[in-house]
Amino acid sequence: MDNRDDIRRFLATRRARITPERAGLPAYGGGARRVPGLRREEVALLAGVSVEYYTRLERGNLAGVSEGVLEALARALQLDEAERAHLFDLARASGGPAATRRRKPAQRVRPGVRRILDAMGDAPAIVRNGRLDLLATNRLARALYAPVFEADRRRPVNLARFAFLDPRAAEFYPDWDDAASTTVALLRTEAGRDPYDRNLSDLVGELSTRSDAFRTRWATHNVHLHHTGTKRFHHPEVGVLELAFESMPLPADPGLTLTAYSAEPGGASHDGLRLLASWAATVDRPEQVDDRVR
Repeated sequence: MDNRDDIRRFLATRRARITPERAGLPAYGGGARRVPGLRREEVALLAGVSVEYYTRLERGNLAGVSEGVLEALARALQLDEAERAHLFDLARASGGPAATRRRKPAQRVRPGVRRILDAMGDAPAIVRNGRLDLLATNRLARALYAPVFEADRRRPVNLARFAFLDPRAAEFYPDWDDAASTTVALLRTEAGRDPYDRNLSDLVGELSTRSDAFRTRWATHNVHLHHTGTKRFHHPEVGVLELAFESMPLPADPGLTLTAYSAEPGGASHDGLRLLASWAATVDRPEQVDDRVR
């Protein structure tokens, strides 16, 4: 079991999107081009390696490739920050001994992290893992994501499963197309970090089987770093909320990320968060999010 196919498809899709003109090259060989984007020999020229060596790389063999060659390849293919990191992850995963799919040990959210979440009373805050399981929330985030918890009785609930398998997702995410593409890109990024995670491969298999929208996006091999930005929700109780988010990896808990949301003071979404907090205070407190991945 290895990640050669992922490497091959990632490099091929990145090569296909770049024209010679964009790369600053003359049309190679003249005449009609049989492949979209750059040819292999053009990528090899830009990266400063032989055509034979690049062909070996694009066939999925990144084992033992130096950091300098990876950097040259990233420049030749004009990779962004997320794509460059993904290339290095693919190389690291291909360089070790033969591996098999395995289930990771249960991930737990430490009490100290839970106290931090609870202390953030005015901001929805969650802890998730790389496969987008919600492992912990504070009260306001639990209210924000109420439709997700109502839709999925499995614990922990999974944001990707909700986005692609529940029809309510299209209403909950007003920008569903962007949300769906980002969701898949995050899962693809995680797959590059650890291609042997059985829990993740099971999730990808389930979504690929049950959702054409997921399967189409998965085939693009797009990746994404989700550190900061703005997300819109349509909450059934308070309407549309446009919230800024900041995502922070937890160094003491590899693979876990804390994300907090906020609204512009004085705006409609700020008022909506206050209304959401009032609503959350009037309903029975739901069961705690299970902090273990089964």
